[in-house]
Amino acid sequence: MNTLLIHNATCIATFDHIEPDQGRELKDASLFVRGHRIDWIGPAAELPPALRAEADEVIDARGHLVMPGLVNTHHHMYQSLTRAIPGVQDAELFSWLRGLYPIWAGLTPEMVQVSTQVAMAELLLSGCTTSSDHLYIYPNGVRLEDSIEAAQRIGMRFLATRGSMSVGQSQGGLPPDRVVEKEDAILKDSQRLIETWHDASHGAMVQIALAPCSPFSVSPALMKQSAELARSFTGQGVRLHTHLAENDHDIAYSREKFNRTPAQYAQDVGWLGDDVWHAHCVKLDDEGISLFAASRTGVAHCPCSNMRLASGIAPVRRMVDAGVPVGLGVDGSASNDGAHMVNEARQALLLARVGRALSAPETVNGKTFFGCDLGPAEMTARNALHIATRGGAQVLGRTDIGHLAPGMCADLALFDLRTLGFAGGAVHDPVASLLLCASPQAAYTVVNGRVVVREGRLASVDLGPLLERHNWLASDLAERARQA
Repeated sequence: MNTLLIHNATCIATFDHIEPDQGRELKDASLFVRGHRIDWIGPAAELPPALRAEADEVIDARGHLVMPGLVNTHHHMYQSLTRAIPGVQDAELFSWLRGLYPIWAGLTPEMVQVSTQVAMAELLLSGCTTSSDHLYIYPNGVRLEDSIEAAQRIGMRFLATRGSMSVGQSQGGLPPDRVVEKEDAILKDSQRLIETWHDASHGAMVQIALAPCSPFSVSPALMKQSAELARSFTGQGVRLHTHLAENDHDIAYSREKFNRTPAQYAQDVGWLGDDVWHAHCVKLDDEGISLFAASRTGVAHCPCSNMRLASGIAPVRRMVDAGVPVGLGVDGSASNDGAHMVNEARQALLLARVGRALSAPETVNGKTFFGCDLGPAEMTARNALHIATRGGAQVLGRTDIGHLAPGMCADLALFDLRTLGFAGGAVHDPVASLLLCASPQAAYTVVNGRVVVREGRLASVDLGPLLERHNWLASDLAERARQA
């Protein structure tokens, strides 16, 4: 087994407690990795000499903050090809989708492969080590393997979701008929992918989840059958994912088509449970929060996308306080236009605070609070980082990532506290300054014990040629749509 020593870190923030502010934060500390697991962690002065001598590689972490690798719970990586595209820059969700579906219909396998690598490069450089991806459109021979193989090349821990759309415009759905699939084909491919790729073992680098896209693009029958299929793999941890309660139009569609709120609809089709997580949930009402909390159904909070599309402010504090598992997601690059996980955590922090300032008065323990009386306490930096690490691991059903302790997977991010953005902040609180002062790139990112970002540069791919090819494909995709 290869061994790696992270030595003399200014601070190692372990997040090794379920409460955000009670995890150990070790000063002048070291961490030893054997194979893909953390073997030892503690004060550098207490590092056993035998471990120091055994290390195949030593990273001098003086002046660095060491964090658990961040966990991204929701993405559409192919959308990196349609960032900032004209015509939908100022649209809300449904108009945005209607404008982009015809463009995405031109996707090719190479486009998915290259855009996935670009999205993962951006995530890795921001300290993210595990990501899910929701690929729900499969034109022109595209397969989920195009994403999986890209993840293997770049070295990211990956939960690939087999997304799907089966209800086109002719059946009352939102997507054009030409981008939907037959439901029997979806289910057959879903089973094939689970049997071929899903790994339930400790440290798994590839897992599969089933992810019918949304209530407005699939049938209730497909939702039910997907849940039954995933749960037929008993003990394998095959999870379920979809979009839910994203904006007011989403709510109106559920009420018109199903005469149910989104949470009630999810309950009807068997999509509540600790094996399920839903993206957005901006408009989840009190009943929905209670249903999610009772069933331990997870939520992927996507603050940048929710702001970009003007969907609203998700009630994250209410969810967390009720016991709903909440993780962080950058969402698709065409509704965020970025995939920087530290920045996403910063936005989660700030949006929660402004959301409190905009909220109506409420009574807590017999005391009435008005507006921003609780504003800054709504979300602390450690709250947001906890959601981005342990919270994301819980939402994705992983007990082997999300915090730093012996036996956990060696997924780490190191940030250089001596850089400009941390000046005057890291000397006081290196953990909080990660969000309050800066949105830095990672100096080192380690996935499963392997260094994939070294001194701020990707170790697994040459980024220059990758970006050149990606930009050419992005232009080609848009041109194909104009000529169609």
